Amino acid sequence: GVNYIVHKYFERARLKEASIYPAAISAHCLHHTKAMHLLENGVNLIYIRDLLGHTSVTTTEIYSKANPEVKRKHIEDASRIRDISLDYSTEEKEELLEWLKNSI
Repeated sequence: GVNYIVHKYFERARLKEASIYPAAISAHCLHHTKAMHLLENGVNLIYIRDLLGHTSVTTTEIYSKANPEVKRKHIEDASRIRDISLDYSTEEKEELLEWLKNSI
């Protein structure tokens, strides 16, 4: 029933502006989109799992692997936590660069 309703209104919208809509849509597509929006807004995977009705969080983890923007955001956040460039002197950095140049 949900697919019927989704297709009905999707076709109506596509008739008005065909160029901006994909060729098809499904209830599962909306399901996936909602999970991605929740993940992007920082909702824990356990809650997303429960909302989607998955029995295992490993099924829900697929959503966390799908969006590179979410990965980029978390990497940036983690890099702000600790700046390792402050841990080494200029001399130590130059020694490491020299060693890398000679070793590679």
